[in-house]
Amino acid sequence: MSETSFGQPLGAIMQVAYIVEDLHQGMKEYAAKYNIGPWFYTDNYVALDATYRGQPTDLSMKLCLAFSGHMSFELIEVNDTPSVYQETFRQRGAGFHHLGLACADFDADFKKYQGMGYEPAFCATNVRGARIAYFDTTPDFPGMMELIEMTPSQDAFLGKLYEASRDWDGKTDPVRPFSSLVL
Repeated sequence: MSETSFGQPLGAIMQVAYIVEDLHQGMKEYAAKYNIGPWFYTDNYVALDATYRGQPTDLSMKLCLAFSGHMSFELIEVNDTPSVYQETFRQRGAGFHHLGLACADFDADFKKYQGMGYEPAFCATNVRGARIAYFDTTPDFPGMMELIEMTPSQDAFLGKLYEASRDWDGKTDPVRPFSSLVL
């Protein structure tokens, strides 16, 4: 089995994501309490070609990513746009939202989750051209499953975040904009 540039096997869980009420406060707290970081963020993430529950949506949001070991962590601040994040926040408040799976064959994994009876709740393409799909696994699991297409640019991007975490001292610049990454 192949590995990502950040050491997780393709086809395996590589991300844990949480909804937070305030992204910037969340990054500081997760860095201080759990030594996850450094965090890289955007206050204006735009999902391309996005659909939510089968309908087109213009989703933009605040989100950040960081690593602890080989595992990626994501924090998402909910806004007023109907989304998989907002529906979870309305049901349960802040906290766990989804796991992310590193897909070597996105189409096969998509069919696999559909074949298990799960419906795609959100589909989009990210700014690196990688497809993502959230499957509503909440009937069997306390969150959703995100399929993340591991294109070369997606893998390289996550690899840069991982590299930043390897020698991080847990204190220096715990919060950084995505624009500070040299890709």
